[in-house]
Amino acid sequence: MNTTAPPASVSNELSNVRFAGFWMRFWAYLVDIIVVASLNGILITPAIRGFDIPAGEPAFLPLQAILTGTVYYAYFILMTKFLSQTLGKMLFGLRVESDKVAKLTWGTVIFREGIGRFISKTIFFVGFIVVAFTKKKQGIHDLFADTIVVHEK
Repeated sequence: MNTTAPPASVSNELSNVRFAGFWMRFWAYLVDIIVVASLNGILITPAIRGFDIPAGEPAFLPLQAILTGTVYYAYFILMTKFLSQTLGKMLFGLRVESDKVAKLTWGTVIFREGIGRFISKTIFFVGFIVVAFTKKKQGIHDLFADTIVVHEK
């Protein structure tokens, strides 16, 4: 008779997971914003000044705004895809995981960090506030991409 326990099912694995709540994710996001602002200060601002490009030109969509937005989204997409966490999440021991499959795919990460994050921020950050009220502590961008943010073991 075999007395070893069967492998844990997915639902059993989720019962052992500790979801990251609103405040923990908020502080991690603040750290990430500081990192992105620093990157922009080191990379973008000197380049704009070095090439003597007016910061507000053209008036409808300045080059500096395009470049800083590119750094912002590239940071979140690349860090999440390759490390499953940003520097802020690392500092607080958080990790992004897929709710459905074993590994985060490029499509999932781009949808979560690009499109989902944009939508979550659009209306007064309501997409992020939803984290405080959902069972798995998911924001709108997590719900769209079937991802969760958990505490590392």
